[in-house]
Amino acid sequence: MSEDQRSHIIKTAGELFFRLGIRSVSIDDICRELGMSKKTFYVYFESKDALIEQMLQANIDYMSGKMKNLLELRDFRQLVKVFLKRQEAEKNDVRRVPQLVYDLKKYYPRLFADFQIKCFETQKNYIMQYLEQGVAQGLVRVNLNIELTAVLFAKIHSDAIQDFEVIEAHNHNMHQLAHTAMDVFVRGVLSEEGMKLFES
Repeated sequence: MSEDQRSHIIKTAGELFFRLGIRSVSIDDICRELGMSKKTFYVYFESKDALIEQMLQANIDYMSGKMKNLLELRDFRQLVKVFLKRQEAEKNDVRRVPQLVYDLKKYYPRLFADFQIKCFETQKNYIMQYLEQGVAQGLVRVNLNIELTAVLFAKIHSDAIQDFEVIEAHNHNMHQLAHTAMDVFVRGVLSEEGMKLFES
C-alpha cells in the first residue's frame, strides 16, 4: 500500500470537496477524477467517512506545519507580519469554506466535533509559544496570562466556526473575521514597545 497514493487520493478528494462540498461528492466521483477503480479506492479507505477523517487530519497537519514554520522565524515582529498576511490569503483551511463547514456539521457531526477539538488544541499550543517568544523579545506584555489568552483566542475562533451562519447573516466572512480577530488580539497582547512597532 503506497502512502503517496493515499496522499494523492486525499488531496484529490479534498479539492473536490472544497469546490463542490462534501455531501454532493460521491466515492464514484472521486474515483472518476482519479481514474481509479472503487476496488482500489477501498484498499486505502474503508468508507467515505474514513476518507473525510483523513482529509481533516491532513488539513490540521497542513495548518500545524505553517504555524510551526512561523515559530522558526524567531522574530516576533516578523511572525506577526507574516501571520497577518497569511490570515488574509489562506484558502486551504477547511474552516474558511462555508459549504464544507455546513456539510460537516450536518452530515458528519462526530468528525466535525473531533476536528474542532484538534484545531483548538493545536491553535492554543502554538499561540502560547508565539506569546512566550514575544515576551522574551520585550514585545508582549510580561504580565499577560499566556495560557488563558491562548485559550480565549482559540475558543473565539472555534466558536465563530460553529456559528458560521451568524457571521454570514451579518454580511461578513471568515477572512474578515480572522483579520479582525488578529488585529484585536495583537493589539491586546503587545507591550508599549510592541505597539510602537506594530503601529509603524
